[in-house]
Amino acid sequence: MIRVALYARYSSDNQRDASIGDQLRICREHAERQGWTVVDTYSDRAVSGASLMRSGIQELMQDARRRRFDIVLAEALDRISRDQENVAAVYKRLRFADVAIATIAEGDITELHVGLKGTMNALFLKDLAAKTHRGLRGRVEAGKAGGGLCYGYRVVKRLDASGEPVHGEREIDEQQAAIIRRVFREFASGKSPRAMARDFNAEKVPCPAGAAWTDSTIRGNPKRGTGFLNNDLYIGKLVWNRLRYVKDPTTGRRVSRLNAPDAWVTTEVPELRIIDDALWQAVKARQAELGAIHANAIAATRAAFANRLNGTHRPRSLLSGLLFCGCCGGPYALRGGDRYACSNHVMSGTCTNNRSIPREALETRVLAGLKDKLMAPEAAAEAMRAYQEERNRINRDRRLSGDQDRRALEKAEKAIKEIVAAIENGAYSRALGDRLNALEKERDVLRERLEQVPQDLPDLHPNIAELYRRKVERLTEALAGPDATPDAGEAIRSLVERVTLSPGARRGEMLATLHGDLATIVEWTERTGRKNKTDIPGSGMSVSVVAGAGFEPATFRL
Repeated sequence: MIRVALYARYSSDNQRDASIGDQLRICREHAERQGWTVVDTYSDRAVSGASLMRSGIQELMQDARRRRFDIVLAEALDRISRDQENVAAVYKRLRFADVAIATIAEGDITELHVGLKGTMNALFLKDLAAKTHRGLRGRVEAGKAGGGLCYGYRVVKRLDASGEPVHGEREIDEQQAAIIRRVFREFASGKSPRAMARDFNAEKVPCPAGAAWTDSTIRGNPKRGTGFLNNDLYIGKLVWNRLRYVKDPTTGRRVSRLNAPDAWVTTEVPELRIIDDALWQAVKARQAELGAIHANAIAATRAAFANRLNGTHRPRSLLSGLLFCGCCGGPYALRGGDRYACSNHVMSGTCTNNRSIPREALETRVLAGLKDKLMAPEAAAEAMRAYQEERNRINRDRRLSGDQDRRALEKAEKAIKEIVAAIENGAYSRALGDRLNALEKERDVLRERLEQVPQDLPDLHPNIAELYRRKVERLTEALAGPDATPDAGEAIRSLVERVTLSPGARRGEMLATLHGDLATIVEWTERTGRKNKTDIPGSGMSVSVVAGAGFEPATFRL
């Protein structure tokens, strides 16, 4: 039996959901003509084929590694991907898993198809982008919008003489324009974007992005023309092609790049002016003044960031990315004076948590909590005991299920041999043939199930709680010393999923709660001195320090 998986995708060149059904239907019909058995279907809706960051194709490749099918069937190779590199990557991964690719348009896919069709698809994407860019330029030169809707304006909906909709026309939204004028006036008079953002959030003024106002929404970037204070459209100038967007080949996400000024297209649209020249120039003058004041600080920050990227310094903070506010759930980040504070409180005023804490004090307390509270000997022993019992239960269930499947497989194979012998002796009948087919399918399912049964989880070391305590002590000492290594810091970070910071009842008091993953902790503890890691994450067991058996929230006052 040849097992086949079907894959379908549509994107900007075929924007209708029915396309998925159409592709799968013709693929299923093709599989039936070939005598293949369809075991699963995968699809991606309204997702570009220039990236592999698609849930459907990722799930397909994962199942291919598990040998769930023998062939992947699609309508055409460009449904798999339009990107030359990605087509080759999918082909290599599937071939490594002994899974072939076939399409209705090209037949069995080989290295030749990957090279030729990949090149053709890449050229198609390039030509499509050039045509789209050319069409947008013509629209902009005619004084119409070349992109999305800008804050301060609304779309004009009307039909042309032939009854077709006219695209790209905008008009001023006076309610939003009043907010824009207020932003410019307050900034010119000395008010900071951060203070304005806090006021707007307190007054519940709708934000352009539909979330909360932040200072960056107002301040933006003068070179890139982003933010309220740098939008040339507010003075009646439509500037297009200031930025170009390219896809990061690693993440598949679009990244903006600044074009040279001579590539910009500027069109005068005086009917869309909101800010007069005098107010605009006052804002530009204050921006220049602030830029000169903060130039040295900005240069120093960029230099420090570059050094961290080059690996010449340790990360600025041991807990970067792990800290969250207990009131709003937003991130805690380093602010002035090397202190942590709630970003939502500082940047937008949407959180009431005004407590801050010195970085060094917080790191010291987290390490102490990790050592003395998160895994105290008594709690560790109880948690590991419960964890061991769960492992033993899973192992027993796996062995029982495997034994049952093996007995059923032996029974099916014996029945198949008996029927084959009967047929060879001339006792064939349709009922006997149907029974043989059913038994063969049952045999194949049982074989596949037995192949996918994972191995038993190894037993825990009887003294794992004590081993953990010693390892944490050594890491704490290493981090506290002058020769602390990045590896020690990463080990500590691997034990803590997040740290929640909340204001305490007393003035100035802050409470911190450590959250960890017991599976990760056990794996990290057992890894020492062994070549192979314990496959705990794959077991499906994940026990939170806060919610898991044997643990209590590691809460301590700072």
